[in-house]
Parts: sequence; C-alpha cells; structure tokens
Amino acid sequence: MKILPVTLALAALCGVASAEKPKVDPAIGEYKQVSGVTGNLNSIGSDTLNNLMTLWAEGFKALYPNVNIQIEGKGSATAPPALIEGTAQIGPMSRPMKSEELDAFEKKYGYKPVEIKVAVDALAVFVHKDNPIKGLTMQQVDSIFSSTRKAGGQDITTWDKVGLKDWSGRALSLYGRNSASGTYGFFKEHALAKGDFKSTVKEQPGSSAVVQGISGDQFGIGYSGIGYITSGVRAVPLGKEEGQYAEATYENCLDGSFPLARFLYIYINVKPGTSPDKLTSEFIKFIVSKAGQEVVVKDGYFPIPPEVSKEVLEQVK
Repeated sequence: MKILPVTLALAALCGVASAEKPKVDPAIGEYKQVSGVTGNLNSIGSDTLNNLMTLWAEGFKALYPNVNIQIEGKGSATAPPALIEGTAQIGPMSRPMKSEELDAFEKKYGYKPVEIKVAVDALAVFVHKDNPIKGLTMQQVDSIFSSTRKAGGQDITTWDKVGLKDWSGRALSLYGRNSASGTYGFFKEHALAKGDFKSTVKEQPGSSAVVQGISGDQFGIGYSGIGYITSGVRAVPLGKEEGQYAEATYENCLDGSFPLARFLYIYINVKPGTSPDKLTSEFIKFIVSKAGQEVVVKDGYFPIPPEVSKEVLEQVK
C-alpha cells in the first residue's frame, strides 16, 4: 500500500508534537473577532466530523451570538448534493470528493468547490478493551473485512488466525459504516485496496455506534476515526509487515508509519477570484485558528500544521 497523501503533505511541513497529547503549533495564530457577523450557516455532511462541527459552532456562536448554525451529519456522501443544491454552505467530509462529485458540482456552477483541510485523523481499527491482540498487518485487515482480499491474504474469520490461540474458533464480529460514509469509502479504498466488504460486516449509521457496538462485544472489531475512541475499546497498532506495527498517534500519522492517516475536510462553494461570504469566511478562519485547533485536540483528533492553516487563510481571505 502506498503512503497516503496526508503523509506526503504533513511529513515535510512541521515538527512532531507529543504522541500522547498533541499540541497546537504556536505558529498557528489566534482568531481575531470582527464586527458584522450574523446570519444562518448550514452544514451537511460527514458523521465523523459531527462532534467537531458542533464544538466549533458552539465556540463561534459564543463570539457571535447572532449567528445560527445548523449541523446535519449523515455521511460524507450527503455533502456534495447539499452544496450543489445550495441547501448547505458547509460540506464536511472525511474523504476527498470523488471525481464524479466534483464533476457534478462543476456542471452546475462552472467551477470546482474549494477544499479546506481542517484536521488530521488516524482511521483506527478498534477492538474490545480486553482484546490482547498486539497488532495487525494491512493484509490481515483486508483479510478480516474484505470478501475479495485484493491484498492477497487468506480469509480470516476467527481470532486464532491472527495469533490469539486462547480464542481458537471464536469468530470475529465485524462492525463498520454504511456506504454513505466517507470513512466507509476511505477504508474501502486504502484498507481493502478498493475491494468489497464482507456481507457479515454489521453496518452502523454513525461512528459512535461502531465504537459502542465493539465496546459491548468481546470479539468485536471495527473501524472509525480516532476521535471516537472510548474507554471500552482500544486502537490496534497497524503495519505493513508482521511485528512492525505503529500506534494510531499524531507522530505516527505525520511520519507515515501509521498506514491509515488522513485529513478531514470542509468543502465550500466559492467562485474563483472571489471570497466566501463573511459568515462562512469567519467560521473557517475560526476553525483553523489556535482556538479552533484546540477544539480538534479536545475532541480526540490531531491539529493541522501551521502551513496548512496559512494555506486555508489564503483560500478564504
């Protein structure tokens, strides 16, 4: 599996913060409050970003009481149609837009939407907190979740097949997201090599439901953004080779050793050569400020490097 784009973008950009509790880089500036920000802002898209969007909205509304922000998180696939139809100004997505989504938007408006990077995520494979497994290779992950096994491994249906001899014959209980989810799409592309999921994967409507299911199922295993981790589950170290596993930490996302690192995005509709409306622009400036990125850390995700923040500020000025 190739190094993900997030690694290439991030590894050269910044030093690595603490793996335990990443810090927002001090080079990311404070948000500067301005006058005249009012109105309604609608956000439709990713469930993975649901908590983040809610926290960002709360922080922004504290600065601007006359702003009303509505958030709907039913999956990344719902963002492009909402932007095209104009029912949302903000489209959160946990994966990049697909070419057909970009084409549909461009057909309507004559230009492509603007992609904003707002956080870094480790797409984690979770197991029950009492599961003793030390790590999984990406080929094993494919063999566990995929019916097509494009990574070339043998079918894995029981825990002894991944080294848990005490659990011989115990079936893996699989949890995942539905096809509207960007997390589903990202996992399918990068963990299953664009293969198909097994029919035995219990599809959940949201990331929290995946984690909740695993926390109540000793033999459960599933995938979700690292921000949804709870005390009832743990993230399995992953690697390309057996015994060479990397934890789902900020450091390992930045240096490329964790194989399922990704950016989280917001898409907006901005005609080239123009600026977003004031409300949308200020909301995004808040997100990529020190205060907004501290929200990212608080919610369990990883902050963007200062160079990415600067890039976003250029996009919305």
